[in-house]
Amino acid sequence: MFRKIAVVVSLGVALPVGAAQAASFNDPTWPCVQRKVSHLSIGQMWTGEILEPDALAAADVQTQILASALAVRRTSLEEAETLIADFARASGEQKAQRLSLLFALVFDQIDADRSQLVSGIGRYAGKQAELAERIDGQNEKLAALDAQEDKSNDDYDRLEEIADQIEWDTRIFEERQQSLTYVCETPVLLEKRAFALARMMMERME
Repeated sequence: MFRKIAVVVSLGVALPVGAAQAASFNDPTWPCVQRKVSHLSIGQMWTGEILEPDALAAADVQTQILASALAVRRTSLEEAETLIADFARASGEQKAQRLSLLFALVFDQIDADRSQLVSGIGRYAGKQAELAERIDGQNEKLAALDAQEDKSNDDYDRLEEIADQIEWDTRIFEERQQSLTYVCETPVLLEKRAFALARMMMERME
């Protein structure tokens, strides 16, 4: 009876543990299908003037507030386009310089948020790998104990305890793995947002 339970638990672990070894191009510990890129390049999306950090630090408060609003995803791209159009209109003859400043601020925030997220994904993946190793170890203990002959009542209790722990840890692993699939898409969404905002602002510079 118990040997059947042990086999079912072991097979249940096999797939999620294998899923932890996700493909990566430059980091074997990276769990996402998407390539790991810690930082974006402003030159790949902005063809206007690229400002020095000192210029960003001197930005007026209103521009900084607008940049923060544009950088976050809760501001829809439709709303962002309206805000950018109003900003460009109010900037008059200085719109090219002010839009360059605005995008630099937006880019800095998006890149910082995205970089922090990438680092968090790496730490999350490390915890998943540790949990997968623990499940493997528990399965080995389960198999070794189940293979013993003349098991005592305490041995059977221990078998049940280990099996319950494996099932619990496997459930946690699978739930985290599903969350990780969603989280892995977020850096890509942030990159796409930066490109979309850059296009909107470049169009207003003409």
